[in-house]
Amino acid sequence: MRVLLLSRHGQSVFNVDGIVNGDPERDRGLSTQGAEEAAALGEQLGAVRIDLCVVSRFPRAQETARIALGERADAVTRVVDGDLDDIRLGELEGRTLADYRAWKRGRSRDDSFPGGESLNDAARRYADAYERILDRPEETVLCVCHEIPVRYAINMASGSQQFDAPLHDVRNATPYVFDAAGLRRAVERLRAFS
Repeated sequence: MRVLLLSRHGQSVFNVDGIVNGDPERDRGLSTQGAEEAAALGEQLGAVRIDLCVVSRFPRAQETARIALGERADAVTRVVDGDLDDIRLGELEGRTLADYRAWKRGRSRDDSFPGGESLNDAARRYADAYERILDRPEETVLCVCHEIPVRYAINMASGSQQFDAPLHDVRNATPYVFDAAGLRRAVERLRAFS
């Protein structure tokens, strides 16, 4: 891999409703605005040759990639990697964003969501997924996944000592560009700080 174009999915129906979703089986896909954002992502990437597309198991990520790739979607090799899935929330699945934030308040990154995983567990699986992308023979990779794995990669690649800063709010369907060295730095720091 030489270039990774890393993007969060377009706005989802759950984003609109303020509901957290960590189970791909319950995903309700993109909102109308999310489909428009995916099309705009496609316009941004139109002049770039994409050799491989990696997506999470969530329909909202897969739909974003399909719309963004447009007519070339069938010609681009696609890999589904469950390690890029959103945080596994367990009993918080389907609850409000406010419930999620209230549960997190005062807890450490090693505390697992009830019946789910911890934020550090998720960071380690994101590192594994990004390392697999680094090992791919394709030169230019589009990866569409979720806000948290994108945020973590950007912050760790930039040298931050915090997963959630300086970048916190990741825009929908916006490509963030990594070269191999930057992605490798993100992988190493994801593992070191989780």
